[in-house]
Amino acid sequence: MEGDELLTVAEVAAILRVDVSTVRRWIAQHTLEAFALPRQSRRKGYFIEREVLDRLLNPANKPA
Repeated sequence: MEGDELLTVAEVAAILRVDVSTVRRWIAQHTLEAFALPRQSRRKGYFIEREVLDRLLNPANKPA
């Protein structure tokens, strides 16, 4: 994981121009891979790798 850019749920939502709740729903539905963080508050935190987001946006570029 060294060198990978990690994005927050809010950053992914801004890039995709969707609501934060939409990104959280995709994570819950396993449509979007994310790393769960230890809870600091009521809401669970996540990080999404930039590479995962890029694969979602460009499925033709998936590695074999």
